Amino acid sequence: MRNDEIVTVNSINVCFFFRICCMIVEYYKSNLEGFFLDMFEGLSQKIVGKKIKIVFPEGLEPRILGAVVRLKAEDLVEPIVIGNVDAVKEAAKGRGFRLNGIQIIDPTDYAELDEMVASFVARRNGKVTEEQAKKLLLDENYFGTMLVHMGLADGLVSGAVHSTGDTVRPALQIIKTKPGVSRTSGAFIMIRGTERFLFADCAININPGAQELAEIAVESAKTAEMFEIQPNVAMMSFSTKGSAASPEVDKVVEATRIAKELAPQYNIDGELQFDAAFSEVVAKQKAPGSTVAGQAKVFIFPEIQSGNIGYKIAQRFGGFEAVGPILQGLNKPISDLSRGCNEEDVYKTAIITANQTLLD
Repeated sequence: MRNDEIVTVNSINVCFFFRICCMIVEYYKSNLEGFFLDMFEGLSQKIVGKKIKIVFPEGLEPRILGAVVRLKAEDLVEPIVIGNVDAVKEAAKGRGFRLNGIQIIDPTDYAELDEMVASFVARRNGKVTEEQAKKLLLDENYFGTMLVHMGLADGLVSGAVHSTGDTVRPALQIIKTKPGVSRTSGAFIMIRGTERFLFADCAININPGAQELAEIAVESAKTAEMFEIQPNVAMMSFSTKGSAASPEVDKVVEATRIAKELAPQYNIDGELQFDAAFSEVVAKQKAPGSTVAGQAKVFIFPEIQSGNIGYKIAQRFGGFEAVGPILQGLNKPISDLSRGCNEEDVYKTAIITANQTLLD
């Protein structure tokens, strides 16, 4: 074969390979998009027409307003927007949004402010004066969180403009955690194609103790069910069933014991290394008697470093999409957006928040 013929054949092979790669990428993208659509379609069906009231404290933010209009039009939630009424309407008008039928509340002109102040002072057990309470409740996040606490709304979505601290602090002070739960935690839903997993805690607790870790496991199992993820919960470690000994391993072993006592209805096991939890082949070798090993769908990390690193490795190396953080363990759902979010993120977070109101 002549050199020019070899070059031609090689060029054809390269072009063919490139076309195949493009087809694979497009197939993967369409499947992922379809799976996301199916997942949020299912979540939407659970809340449509239920008139679940969700507060949006950042009423002047275009991303918030766009999502709010869409949520209202699709009858998914009853939005409550916080802000100066005229300013909010002007911001919406500037973007071509119509806020027909959407409630707007201005904290500076709220008729029941005195009642809210009294409720806030009582909730804070006298740690603030009435004067301090009035000042705090002019803050959109504090005001919105109090609407949730007083039963005037069911959940809250914030963080497009505010920091995580600005969103979570009022929630911890006012909403507080559920009975039997000492701390809130942050979970991520990890999606790739038709695969769906839950990772926790990747966002909130730096180094939870055994009791806190057990609570995180139980709350994560509940969140997993909401997303139709089988709650096979693996308590993660660098050891599998006593293969290593250390205080860190002991913590996970104790957390597993407590979690099983707290929620015997869930399939929880540990301590497990990731390969034993994920791979059926490895599970047969390392943990043959485990009902979770090789079948895990919910991965509970022993502390935030491993959790945060783990979900980002899955994102960057594994091609998983991460949905979250989803705040768990609060008496009522409060959701923290990323300041880099877009309108679609706000829309989906509101759907998740509304679904959380349906949990026990």
